[in-house]
Amino acid sequence: MGSKFTKMTDALYDYVVAHRSGANDDLVLDDLREETERLGSISRMLVSREQGSLLTLLVSALGVKRAVEVGTFTGYSSVCIARALPADGKLICHDVSTEWTARARHYWERADVAGKIELRLGPAVETLRCLANEPEIDFAFIDANKDGYDSYYELILPRLKQNGIIIFDNMLWGGRLVTEEKNTVESIAVDQLNRKLAGDERVEAVLIPVADGLNIVRKK
Repeated sequence: MGSKFTKMTDALYDYVVAHRSGANDDLVLDDLREETERLGSISRMLVSREQGSLLTLLVSALGVKRAVEVGTFTGYSSVCIARALPADGKLICHDVSTEWTARARHYWERADVAGKIELRLGPAVETLRCLANEPEIDFAFIDANKDGYDSYYELILPRLKQNGIIIFDNMLWGGRLVTEEKNTVESIAVDQLNRKLAGDERVEAVLIPVADGLNIVRKK
């Protein structure tokens, strides 16, 4: 038996993106994406449309009330997460850029989720330490500098509730993890973390090929 997966083509990807809830009537996220894409190559840090929809679905289905995001950029994923939180829910966003998060703040207001979001500016290895003195969290989305992922994981995991979820983005690293190109600090960091999560007895993890790869982790 061969491997069971469907190879993605541009046409099939367009089909995937088109067939999700709210695909054609989300002016806030469409405007956010369009503005971000005008920034040029830096826009590659934007999560994909289906990733955003998956985040919203999971946060809602899991009944998340308190969430953390590491790496907010212009705010697409934070809008998707915050929309699924209850009225008294909270999303704590960690980022180092005043410039990019200023754009995020604008779209938080447009999406009417600003009241659910707290932005903490600064290196995440510093701002995440505050979680030690705060209530536990239910959910975390990590999409920042890859060489910091393991540190963020170890800071978040102790504050994550049992059965809480952490999602890491870009965990296939453009396919370079299985080629000769796996020779950068970030590609090595991603590969090492994938290996660590697969064997970490504190959690259950699955690596799935959504966009550039998501590693979904459940705390036991």
